[in-house]
Amino acid sequence: MSDVLNRLTTALADRYRVEREIGAGGMATVYLAEDLKHHRQVAIKVLWPELAAVMGAERFLREIAIAARLQHPHILPLYDSGDADALLYYVMPFVEGESLRQRLEREKQLPIDDALQIAREVADALSYAHSHNVIHRDIKPENILLHEGSAMVADFGIGKAVSSADGPITRTGIVVGTPAYMSPEQASAEHEVDGRADLYSLGCVLYEMLTGEPPYTGPNPQAIIAKRFITPIPKVRVVRDVPEPVDQAITRALARTPVDRFATAAEFAAALRQRESEPVSTPQNMPTVEQSAPDKQSIAVLPFANRSADPENEYFSDGMTEEIINVLGKVPSIQVVSRTSSFAFKGKEIDVREIGEKLSVGTVLEGSVRKVGNRIRITAQLTDVTNGYNLWTETYDRQLEDVFAIQDEISRAIVDALKLQLVGEEAPRVVPTTRNLEAYNLYLKGRFFYNKFTEADLRRGLDLFEQALELDPGYAHANAGIADCWSFLADDWVVPDEAYPSAKAAAAKALDLEPTLAESYTALGKVLCWYEWDFAGAERELKKAVKLHPNSAEAHFVFGSVLPCVGQLDRGIEEMRQALVLDPLSAHFGRWLGRYLLYSGDYDTTIEQSRKTLEIDSNYFQAYLDIGSANLGKGKPEEALKWYHRGQSLESSVRSYDAHLVRALAAMGERDEAQAILERLEAEAHEHYMRSEVLAMGYAAVGDFDRAFACLEQALQARSAGLIFVHLDPGYEPLRADPRFDEVVKKVGVR
Repeated sequence: MSDVLNRLTTALADRYRVEREIGAGGMATVYLAEDLKHHRQVAIKVLWPELAAVMGAERFLREIAIAARLQHPHILPLYDSGDADALLYYVMPFVEGESLRQRLEREKQLPIDDALQIAREVADALSYAHSHNVIHRDIKPENILLHEGSAMVADFGIGKAVSSADGPITRTGIVVGTPAYMSPEQASAEHEVDGRADLYSLGCVLYEMLTGEPPYTGPNPQAIIAKRFITPIPKVRVVRDVPEPVDQAITRALARTPVDRFATAAEFAAALRQRESEPVSTPQNMPTVEQSAPDKQSIAVLPFANRSADPENEYFSDGMTEEIINVLGKVPSIQVVSRTSSFAFKGKEIDVREIGEKLSVGTVLEGSVRKVGNRIRITAQLTDVTNGYNLWTETYDRQLEDVFAIQDEISRAIVDALKLQLVGEEAPRVVPTTRNLEAYNLYLKGRFFYNKFTEADLRRGLDLFEQALELDPGYAHANAGIADCWSFLADDWVVPDEAYPSAKAAAAKALDLEPTLAESYTALGKVLCWYEWDFAGAERELKKAVKLHPNSAEAHFVFGSVLPCVGQLDRGIEEMRQALVLDPLSAHFGRWLGRYLLYSGDYDTTIEQSRKTLEIDSNYFQAYLDIGSANLGKGKPEEALKWYHRGQSLESSVRSYDAHLVRALAAMGERDEAQAILERLEAEAHEHYMRSEVLAMGYAAVGDFDRAFACLEQALQARSAGLIFVHLDPGYEPLRADPRFDEVVKKVGVR
């Protein structure tokens, strides 16, 4: 028995039965052991004694403690760590399977889908770790374990502990990082590295998975490191036929200068997902290697101008615009900007080239509608924003009953003008959604009011959709509109028990009538996730919505709301980013991206994103609240109170959220004022619906845990949608140590 194994076995005899050595690397030796308390196999990693002597136990244990807080499905957890007879060690699960290095040694090159899946899962792990200010510093195949079809990243925290050590680490022959995968800034040690160094390493790993060797090779570490400074970045496509977007993403990840790489691991992962919809034209708001002219296969449909003598016909011109957006949005080869962003330019005289730049599209469709009795005249023109040239123009003089045929002709003409090759896709086809023109008119009016998103307008939209159904009981789109209205009214204006069942019934009816209606799957997913807490069911239905309508920002947004409930917050953030790519001027999606960043603990980025939301809509009260919560998380309650007051002073605010004022006041020691607000909210709760889960945050802040849990119980009974993020929201932090909190989390079913 070696000296190290003998010392380790003796020192840990009361906790672990050390069995044998199972591996060794550049900094540590790994032993298989049995955890005597929990009766499970574990892997104990012991740092080389000479490295441990230079590093020091205090620094090592501090960095390991930080890494041990990381809880992510693609990060190998840390069970334990310590100093045993001057041996520094940490304990991990013993993973059945193999390392990526072992698989590469066996297969050399991996199938493209396998390589991309592994890279995306590692990127998800890095995104989570970076949001918690933990950088790996040594991403390589040896530190990526393959277990039950998934990748798990090991050894978080070790690189930081080694690199921050005092003393001559280099004299031991140990390099922090592995030359074949090390970023230029890490190799030169000129600057403090950040998360982009990990992305460089992951780019090297993905390159090797696809080609069979790292991007830079040489006879010694010095030669390998030198190559990345003096030779061009190698292209995967020179060696292997991979999709162009994948090659571009790897090239960008391998950029010598950090600022030229992806800003975040989530962006890298999103770029790799572009391979799944090939043939693909990279969306302009997604990462690309070089910024070039917008792709002509991206389009913004601007609001058609109402040229009717009656201004009341504006609903019809708006409705025509939205219908064409929806038709084109179902063609995967086209990236279509969603309604919110397109309608931001309504009534404004702005050059199409400027619009193309703001929305990152290559083409813009403009038009006008004149409706007189049962006749309509529609003009439309498609413009190339790079040069201002018209690609196509047409005027339609028809009867109102031809409205669906006109939509069909316009969408097909656009596909032809863009010269799209619809490989494996169907050209857009407009099927009349109703034969009753008056029902169609009522439906368009309903959508017009729904898109105003106030309580009064939502209720008016409901009434109009119901009138449409009276004229045509088989009108699926009208049922989908009813489902949307009820889902939006729920929680803030209507008790969930009243709103969501009505939404589900309408969505189910719509799907019975039209099984391929993506909007209905989205509406059904909202109910399953936000109200019934059937997260698996919601995920299933929302995947259908995204597949049927890949350009639907709403579908990506709702799908993103499910993912944090099943332990995939990072993927949820990616879906929110994708919703913003499709609808870049949506304050709603921008706000929720900020909210998810708040849940991840990235307070500075939360503030940055929320400020962007307020640039789009300065009246979006919840963005103010998110900035307040981020400041509270940073230990700045006075600043938080200022932002909470600004948000709650707006007409659009919801009174329940005054509980955030309580949180800030309690942190400042102003308990009397905080208590007065809670008493007022309690009194108002007898007069109209209040969000009990939000009130619980206020009671938690003042230490009234019994009342806080009573509020949470009320929210559970009402099945309030806010509870699906109870495990992530920092407003519940004071309650987490109470056993009753775990019971709440279990009842909701989140993880």
